[in-house]
Amino acid sequence: MFVAVLVIVSPLFGVVGSELVGYHEPLDLAAEMLGLEEWSLPEWTPFTDYTVPGLPDTIGYIVAGFIGVGVILAIGVLLARLTAQQK
Repeated sequence: MFVAVLVIVSPLFGVVGSELVGYHEPLDLAAEMLGLEEWSLPEWTPFTDYTVPGLPDTIGYIVAGFIGVGVILAIGVLLARLTAQQK
């Protein structure tokens, strides 16, 4: 339940809050100061920049967050079952 609440409120801090205070990623700023260009990489994920096509960005962040939590939980359950079988 607590993780679900964190996933739902995360856009408030990661998107809305960063825009309000003008936060920029330090590596992006360093690359800009050095005049480096962003590489064009092939798209290998359906969730570019944690967004879901067809949804508003904030909702997309929440959906991507739940998918990420689900994947990590599934890996943890799988590893726990494999470890339990080996004992």
